[in-house]
Amino acid sequence: MKQQKRKICGITGTRAEYGLLEPLFEEIQKDDGLELQLIVTGSHLSPEFGYTKTEIGEQFTINKEIEIILSSDSGVGVSKSMGLAQISIAEAFHELQPDIIVVLGDRFEIFSAVASAMMLKIPVAHLSGGELTFGVVDDQIRHAITKMSQLHFVATEEYRNRVIQLGEHPDRVFNFGEAGLDNIKTLDLLSKEELEKSIGVQLKKKSILFTFHPNTFATKEENERDINVILSAIDTLDETTLIFTKANADEGGRIINKAIESYVSQHAEKAVCFDSLGRLRYLSALQYVDAVVGNSSSGIVEAPSFKIGTINIGDRQKGRAQASSTINTGINQEQIIESFDQLYRDSFQQKLKTVKNPYEGENASFKTKEILKNIELADLQQKTFYDIG
Repeated sequence: MKQQKRKICGITGTRAEYGLLEPLFEEIQKDDGLELQLIVTGSHLSPEFGYTKTEIGEQFTINKEIEIILSSDSGVGVSKSMGLAQISIAEAFHELQPDIIVVLGDRFEIFSAVASAMMLKIPVAHLSGGELTFGVVDDQIRHAITKMSQLHFVATEEYRNRVIQLGEHPDRVFNFGEAGLDNIKTLDLLSKEELEKSIGVQLKKKSILFTFHPNTFATKEENERDINVILSAIDTLDETTLIFTKANADEGGRIINKAIESYVSQHAEKAVCFDSLGRLRYLSALQYVDAVVGNSSSGIVEAPSFKIGTINIGDRQKGRAQASSTINTGINQEQIIESFDQLYRDSFQQKLKTVKNPYEGENASFKTKEILKNIELADLQQKTFYDIG
């Protein structure tokens, strides 16, 4: 009798976490003993945020598309989106009957998916738990997802200890490094000429890649003020190509995107903007830019592997493990300008040559897939609080 394949269901709602999950999905898909199921939701289905489900569909079969984005990016709008996600994802789980689900990070739509799985008694494997982000509500969401999950795959030993501190059993917490970094070693990245043709601009003597997400604890007026301060500082750069990618579908994100669009329209000679670059173009760009600027986790997790700088603005990534290539600055024009001066100093450029990425592991995606394939699912049903000491 042929053994039934174990069904592993991945859920993705944004370009950022999909990029980190993609290598794991590939490992699952090519394993004859596993069946990959994919639920795509959130900003992937929105033209406003790049309609990135198209990129996913080129690589994998999408089993369910779940529309949850509402026209509002207010707290009420996000709360309604969470409710729609939980209802629709529960129905998808009932139809697909997965053996285990895989999620990453701290997004509100992922919280809804995991809550549905918990009520349906489907085990959850959570990637990138144990991290801290002080400037956004994501912190609470991430830790809540940890408590609803049965398996944990973290990126550093510090994060592993924090997940255990939250009461998770050490035998279920695995530190293999950041699975998404496997892409850097396996993708056939674009040459400089191919990248320039693809993004429609030639890179100048200097270049930066910019992404800034809103502070979800701030008012819309505060987020608008912040992005305008940052753009004023960036505007002082000479002979620099500015590649902007828009903010995710967070509360306050539209204000930031509107400010960026306005800036790019007035500075077309040096600036370009994208809803989403896609995984290939984004990683290819990291080969040729001088720094990732803003507050994206990519500047913390991926940029160090390319031996480039990161100018991390504000508190969104505060609390995460950082490489020595990261320059932290407040949302202050003079401080940001000073950070650019530091970036281009000879001493800092020399330091970049030997920087170590604290998130790098060895074959993290393969190791994670092997755990998902071989662990006894029945053993995951019972979950108790693990007391330290």
